[in-house]
Amino acid sequence: MDVMLRDEIYDQAVKWVLEAGRIIREKMHDPLDIEIKSNANDLVTKLDKETEQFFVRKIKEKYSDHFILGEEGYGDELSSLDGTIWIIDPIDGTMNFVHQKRNFAISVGIYHDGVGEIGIIYDVMANIVYHAKKGDGAYKDDVRLPKLMKKTTINEAIIGMNHFWLCENSLVDERHMQHFVKQIRGTRTYGSAALEFAYTAEGIIDGYISMRLSPWDVAAGIVLVNEVGGRTTDIDGNELHLLKKSAILTSNSDYHQHILENLQKGRK
Repeated sequence: MDVMLRDEIYDQAVKWVLEAGRIIREKMHDPLDIEIKSNANDLVTKLDKETEQFFVRKIKEKYSDHFILGEEGYGDELSSLDGTIWIIDPIDGTMNFVHQKRNFAISVGIYHDGVGEIGIIYDVMANIVYHAKKGDGAYKDDVRLPKLMKKTTINEAIIGMNHFWLCENSLVDERHMQHFVKQIRGTRTYGSAALEFAYTAEGIIDGYISMRLSPWDVAAGIVLVNEVGGRTTDIDGNELHLLKKSAILTSNSDYHQHILENLQKGRK
């Protein structure tokens, strides 16, 4: 992607993200009209849908040749990553949004021919923007995030995890995961994959493992983590396919292979 065009798209995307966040804060105490999607833990609200529609309308008006992949289905039906694609989660952490009114984020990843060019994760209630452009570093608001520094051993790592590794269809045996957890300093669960990617990029956790994530959960975060020298793969160590769900590991590069090996030992 042309650098000048990318910078223009980036500036526009940040403005739209901040505007969408303001609208969410204004409307979040209105009736939410909560719906259940695949199961009781998979929620969607009227505001999720309205926020995605907001982005679709803005993008199609300004960049009619761009494509959109969004969680709530208001974007395009895509079979390839050709062209410029906005991958959007309008409210990542909907359960947190519904129950806590905090710890949720707007996540926007912009890819060109399969390459992550822009990543924006907005912690709406904390009013913190994590953002990155390919090759230009990653930032928390106006502060550039440092490269992820090497820790001495895996025993000092704090890893974000969610409960899906306990499910019957988890790809990794529960007993092995319990053994892995005992090797590290601790685990954290924040309830928003986007924020867990942002926290990994910031270095306040050392990695994040999830057994079931969609492209809109990870697209922006991958760009952020890449820009601080981290790695993101599936749990077999392969590059993620951004049109499919994946079991993922994002982490400090110095831990990545060690964690992958641990996960492989516990594969069912």
